[in-house]
Amino acid sequence: MPETDLPLRKQPPPGQTSPEQLAPEQPSPQQPSPEQLSPEQPSNNSADSQSDLLAAPQDKPDLDPLLQVALTELQQRRDQLEAEIKDLSNRKSQLEKELSSSFAGQSDAIARRVKGFQDYLTGALQDLAQSVEQLELVVQPVVVQPSPLDQPNSTPEAAAQGNALAVADTFKPDESLIRECLEQFLSQPDFYADPWKLRRSLDPRDKELLEDWFFNQGGRGAQPSRNSRTRNILVAAALIAILGELYGDRFQSLVLAGEPERLGEWRRGLQDALGLAREDFGPSSGIVLFERGEALVERADRLEERGEVPLILIDAAQRSVEIPVLQFPLWLAFAAGPQERFEDEELL
Repeated sequence: MPETDLPLRKQPPPGQTSPEQLAPEQPSPQQPSPEQLSPEQPSNNSADSQSDLLAAPQDKPDLDPLLQVALTELQQRRDQLEAEIKDLSNRKSQLEKELSSSFAGQSDAIARRVKGFQDYLTGALQDLAQSVEQLELVVQPVVVQPSPLDQPNSTPEAAAQGNALAVADTFKPDESLIRECLEQFLSQPDFYADPWKLRRSLDPRDKELLEDWFFNQGGRGAQPSRNSRTRNILVAAALIAILGELYGDRFQSLVLAGEPERLGEWRRGLQDALGLAREDFGPSSGIVLFERGEALVERADRLEERGEVPLILIDAAQRSVEIPVLQFPLWLAFAAGPQERFEDEELL
C-alpha cells in the first residue's frame, strides 16, 4: 500500500504527551545493565593499579649512603681549600712585611715618591712657564744709587764711643738724686734709719766705685773688689738703698755667692747695713740668695715678666759668670784680686 494511502497518525495537541513518549525505553539486549555485573569480579584497571603500587618500592634504589659519602668528601675538600687559602694569606702578609723592611722595598718606595715629586715639579714648571709667557713685561727704569763704599764709614772707635754714651745715659735723668744719696752716705752713719736705708757710711773710694758703675757703665758691669767681702757687701747695700729710691718696690736684689758660708755673710752684712730682718730674705721678699746661676736666671726672668727690675749682685769668689746673667739691665760683679781669692779658699 502506498504511503499516501496509509492513515495519518493522529498528532496530539500541543501541551499533551503521546502514549509512545510515556512508555519506558527497553534496554538493548546487547548491552548488559550494571546490575547484571557481579560484584565478585573486579575490574581489570583496579587490579593493574594495585600490582604497580606493590612493585614500586621494590624497584626504587637506596641513595642515602651515596649522598652521605659525597657530602663528606665535599666537606673535606672545602676544609682543605680553606686551610690552603689561610696559609697563602699568611705567606702574603709575611712577604709584604719583608718587602717593606728590606732595602729593595724601601728603595722602591723612595723611587716611587721621587717619581711622583718629579712629575709634580714638571707640571708646576710648565704652569709657571705658561704664566710667564702670558705676562706683559715692562722695562723698568734703572736708578743708579751711590755705593755704600763711596760713603765715609764711621770708625769702630766712634761706634763704640756712641754705644758707651748710650749706656752711660741710662741714669742720666736721675743723676742729681744719685749724687745726693752718695754725698749723704759719706757723712756720719744713721744707725736708726728706716729699713732699706743705709745705716753705715761709705768712704770716697766706695763713692767713686758707685759713680763709675752708675754713670760710666750704665748699671751693668764689673768693679774691682774692696779687698774684703764685708766692704763689698757695704757697697752693695748702698746700691740697694739708692735703687730703692729710684724704683721703689718694683725691684728685687738677687745675690749669687755659690757657697752657704758666703751667703750667710751676705745675709748678715745686708741685715746690719740696711736694718733688715730674716723675713726680708726669701722668694717673696726684697733679697733672694742663690748658690747656682741657673736658678738666679730663672728668677730674674720671672721678675721681668711681671714688670719688675732684678738687681744681680755677684760675689767676688765666683770664678765665672753664666752668660745669660749678662743679658739683664742691672748687675754688679765684684772682681777679686789674687790675694783675696787665695785667702777665701784658705778659709773654706
